[in-house]
Amino acid sequence: MLPSNHTKTYLRETAEIAELVDAERVDSLVAALLELRERGGRVFFLGVGGSAANCSHAVNDFRKLCSIEAYTPTDNVAELTARINDQGWDEAFSNWLAASNLTSNDAVFVLSVGGGDEQRAISVNLIRAIEHAQRVSAMTLAIVGRSDGFAATQAEIAVVIPTIAADRLTPHSESFQAVIWHCIVSNPLLQNHATTW
Repeated sequence: MLPSNHTKTYLRETAEIAELVDAERVDSLVAALLELRERGGRVFFLGVGGSAANCSHAVNDFRKLCSIEAYTPTDNVAELTARINDQGWDEAFSNWLAASNLTSNDAVFVLSVGGGDEQRAISVNLIRAIEHAQRVSAMTLAIVGRSDGFAATQAEIAVVIPTIAADRLTPHSESFQAVIWHCIVSNPLLQNHATTW
């Protein structure tokens, strides 16, 4: 028999999180991305696991709906795995950003649950990428699930998904990455191409 309470609990938590998301922070992301587009900058999305899949989807939306040049390393498995093999996982994203000629005109946009924790050796690749962005004065943006991770503490603008249930931090964080970037790309200030439906 299916646990009858889980679905209602999950959806109730989702509604609570939606009420608690910092809308002003989301609007700050929109404003920053509008300025980036006006100056011809690019956005480089970084994430691992489910967040990597979200990055790929976000790249599509930013390019197609908002005319913002966007990329993610996980869309090129051959290059990414070659870099991991030859340079190591921790440096793969930062070396990819260097090869992409990341500049102060651009932005690195991290989608992550934890945002990186060097002491625990979690998502060190995101940490190295953010450090590279800082070295070249590229803007750093983030949508994350933890306020104490590297991305949340180092990004110029970070939206932290409120934690309602610690044991569902990952599914809620990854779900709300999509909610927030869809909110961004559908904002009339940024969206300059209509969706089909």
